[in-house]
Amino acid sequence: MSEASEARRRELGVRLHELPLVIGLVVLWMMLWHEVSLLSVVSGIVVAVIVMRVFYLPPVELAGRFNIWYVLRYVGYFIWHLARASWEVAWLAVRPGPPPKTSIIAVKLSTRSDFIITMVGLTNSLIPGSLVAEVDRFQSTLYLHVLNTPTQREITNMRREVRKIERLLVRAVGSKEEMRRLR
Repeated sequence: MSEASEARRRELGVRLHELPLVIGLVVLWMMLWHEVSLLSVVSGIVVAVIVMRVFYLPPVELAGRFNIWYVLRYVGYFIWHLARASWEVAWLAVRPGPPPKTSIIAVKLSTRSDFIITMVGLTNSLIPGSLVAEVDRFQSTLYLHVLNTPTQREITNMRREVRKIERLLVRAVGSKEEMRRLR
């Protein structure tokens, strides 16, 4: 195999990884214009390519694993905690007494995957009562603003919950190396 054909094959692989981003940007473009037509698709493709070249983002490396059982467990965990935390935050908002104590906590994750770190952060931000204040990619640390943490026990419980989300996500879509690190 010649060097030129190898370079073309690698370039094609990179372009195929960008295809979901192009499709997403074109769909977003059509949603913004409230129109599905040939002109909106073509102009969406042009805008998507320009955006991808001007605002270059490094590709997100995925492990290539997908365990449906742990994906379902993650989704169930998320929905349960979303409902429970919504009630807890609603009660904190209407109950009599002083405002609840809050904390900024650091949670060191075991994964180095940008994708899983991002998913853990998004999951925690979507569950009421916690919000990602900062992410340290190089140390794999999330800094969370957490509601209702009057004692060290609540802080420890929150760290445990974040690590549980990480474990579920690693088991669902993490690499084999990350799976070994969990054990």
